[in-house]
Amino acid sequence: MTSSKILPAMPLLAAGLVATPALAASVTITIPQVKVAEYHRPYVAGWLEPVGGGSARTVFVWYDVKKGGREPGTKWLADLRSWWRKGGNTMKLPANGVSGATRAPGSYTVPIPANLPAGQYVFKVEAARETGGRELVSVPFSVPAKGGSASGKTELGTITIR
Repeated sequence: MTSSKILPAMPLLAAGLVATPALAASVTITIPQVKVAEYHRPYVAGWLEPVGGGSARTVFVWYDVKKGGREPGTKWLADLRSWWRKGGNTMKLPANGVSGATRAPGSYTVPIPANLPAGQYVFKVEAARETGGRELVSVPFSVPAKGGSASGKTELGTITIR
């Protein structure tokens, strides 16, 4: 094992070598508690689309990554129909920094990519649940810094961009 010398923070800060991170935009997704006899956590995908058209950019996909047997959990991602058609069908999963396990009811915050060019966008969140419903919520926003929010009715709660 090699040892390395840790430099004190103050000289680095004074020299301007350590930059503070810029405030990044984020999206908060709320998954509501659904009162049903047989509850399954939803598969959820979130992606960005430029308002004027262009390719979609997947920001996150939550699915059953630990599913055992011959089916790896990706089989049911096609139930996220809008995301699937916008590029999910060509995405290789698991994708580092994008895919993750399904989430229990609650609120979750995900960073929006910081390298977006200035312009008008729509952030779309789609959820599909086994023995449940499917829902798509769209939130328009702009870069630089104008957020927004929208709410789902059943499978998704409030989606807020800050």
